[in-house]
Amino acid sequence: MNLLKPYRFHTKAFIERQANRILEQMQTTTNFAPSWPFDGSLVADFLDLGIVWDVIKPDEQGAIAARILPRERLIEINEDILDKQRGFIESTLAHEIGHWVLHVNHQATPQATTAPEEPFVCRSQTTITQIASIEWQAQYFASCLLMPRYIMEQKRFGRNLTKWSHLYELRQELGVTISNLVCRLQDLGWIYLRPGERTIYPGPEMLSQHQHFLNQHAQGQSHSGWMVLEEAQS
Repeated sequence: MNLLKPYRFHTKAFIERQANRILEQMQTTTNFAPSWPFDGSLVADFLDLGIVWDVIKPDEQGAIAARILPRERLIEINEDILDKQRGFIESTLAHEIGHWVLHVNHQATPQATTAPEEPFVCRSQTTITQIASIEWQAQYFASCLLMPRYIMEQKRFGRNLTKWSHLYELRQELGVTISNLVCRLQDLGWIYLRPGERTIYPGPEMLSQHQHFLNQHAQGQSHSGWMVLEEAQS
């Protein structure tokens, strides 16, 4: 029995549900309740996955930031990224956890497996091919795990997401990179950036919510006007 599942397409909604399921399970387990800035190693402990820092030599496709060895339940992180900011390291770890959740066949046992170990690898740069494959799925899982929707709703309160200064504050509170935060906010539809520009615009979801608020406000004023008119006529 192969430790790796055959490739299949996963929707964003499915991937987000898998990340939320783990967070919910952790929330109800003693000593595992998640908090932010996020600590990905807590999730690894919860899933009984080991983490080691080691030298990982590049292969013919380039540098490798991390990899997961399913049979050993082990995540190896390249020592070369030790000098990277914490958000990058957390994203790398969450990415490998995404592979474990989405792509490893947990029904298989080491004793029943005869095929040689084939680790998933996480590279320092993502290509178009990887985005279209399981690498994109693992990275989207990482985004949902590090920045779940309910936490983002809490953290955005009182902030103007079209200001970079507010985004950098939010990045600090979440423990993520600014690029991952911007991607997540755009995916949620809360902001929009035109390619090659730095100006942040409200996203379609924010515009929709704002329009809904204006409509409700207008309806309330209209209703109040009718009440005043009826009182005057009476």
